[in-house]
Amino acid sequence: MAVLRFSFGTMGSGKSTLALQIHHNLLERGLQGILCSQLDRSGGRVSSALGVSADAVEVGPRLDLFELALAVASRRGRIDYLVCDEAQFYRPEQIDQLARIVDDLGADVFAFGLLTSFQGELFEGTKRLLELADERVEVQVEARCWCGARATHNARLVDGVQVYDGKLFVVDDPEDHRVSYDLRCRRHWLAGDAGPVDGQAIVQQGSEVEAAQHVV
Repeated sequence: MAVLRFSFGTMGSGKSTLALQIHHNLLERGLQGILCSQLDRSGGRVSSALGVSADAVEVGPRLDLFELALAVASRRGRIDYLVCDEAQFYRPEQIDQLARIVDDLGADVFAFGLLTSFQGELFEGTKRLLELADERVEVQVEARCWCGARATHNARLVDGVQVYDGKLFVVDDPEDHRVSYDLRCRRHWLAGDAGPVDGQAIVQQGSEVEAAQHVV
């Protein structure tokens, strides 16, 4: 029986690596599927921080994922699975479409994403996945805060200072502030504490989008 599985973790937990591995394994067994992503650092690909990548369908906000799966099934004779990276950025209605792919087409859906933004709040896509998924699995590769504790939150830093407000998606900073991201345990995320040595954050210029991708 087909399932919708949501695998989640912080930056650095290896979500994209796992997504690529599942896609590779299923393809090797002759199954028909689609690899999807959104706002990946490589554009039109799923890429891992380990250096591996694969071509993927770019999921824009207007893409109907059910119609995409239906078209692939019609063209190839069937569809067996979808692997969806960066699923936190999908629109809630697109998550509904993933559930319909499972229920109506009998294809497995493996979705990967972050739980919360730098603001400590659920992404819309994540919230809907938690509501609809048959299986919810935390990725077991644990990232760590600077203090050594398990990292649970993604922090955004502007010029080295943690911020809790601002646009969710920051592509270019018109004032040319340096935007970076760091992994924190809840205690140090709440305190905005960068630790005894400043500048140890995981640096990724650009956006929350890129922060999410830093890992995956």
